[in-house]
Amino acid sequence: MVSIDTYNACVDFPIFDAKSRSLKKAVMSSAGGKIGKNASNTVVVEALRDINLHLREGDRVGLVGHNGAGKSTLLRLLSGIYEPTRGSAIVRGRVAPVFDLGVGMDPEISGYENIIIRGLFLGQTRKQMKAKIDDIAEFSELGDYLNMPLRTYSTGMRVRLALGVVTSIEPEILLLDEGIGAVDAAFMSKARVRLAEMVERSGILVFASHSNDFLAQLCNTALWVDKGVIRQAGLVSDVVGAYEGPEAGEHVAKLVQRFHYGAEE
Repeated sequence: MVSIDTYNACVDFPIFDAKSRSLKKAVMSSAGGKIGKNASNTVVVEALRDINLHLREGDRVGLVGHNGAGKSTLLRLLSGIYEPTRGSAIVRGRVAPVFDLGVGMDPEISGYENIIIRGLFLGQTRKQMKAKIDDIAEFSELGDYLNMPLRTYSTGMRVRLALGVVTSIEPEILLLDEGIGAVDAAFMSKARVRLAEMVERSGILVFASHSNDFLAQLCNTALWVDKGVIRQAGLVSDVVGAYEGPEAGEHVAKLVQRFHYGAEE
């Protein structure tokens, strides 16, 4: 059975050179949370604190919160990239992480070869990935560049290739961060359609986004993450309303009606 369960899960990042203000600032900006001390009296950034989640098949959870609040850290915890410092995280099912898109790709080999390598990293077989190559090539629109080493690609081209690969698989658990890289608006519009199709195929979705429209379209519940803790959980419209204000919540409620029930605004 596909499931995610976390029990008082915490993620701390130690700062051994606690006197370095620039290091503190850098870690805080990337991880969120607050500064404290662990049992060894080492200064740590408490990136996530007491996270309790119990998700099952069909759950579509949106994450809202400002940059540095802990949304990306939570996605990395659920993907297994980070282990809980305290508490536990139990994830059952094949995970497709749609963030950190460069992971599992080799700059010295061709785009075609990276399609295979990235697919293997995501739990696919070589045979499965070979069957998907034409579809991925068409989606990425990279043409002859697929024969060239990845190091010759721009950042946007790498994102196109990685998105093509990750959206071609059949995920049981989809962990998605909309802030996935620099691609042009037209391609991102096409990618959103493909991502929405991928969501339909997934068992569980956890999605970090600043787009209320996309949250309303893809999610049935939401979490407000703030300074490493879950401030509120509930319906997307209620959580967005608490985070951004009543007008934003009402707007999302109308979008949910339109996307899921066919009602006109």
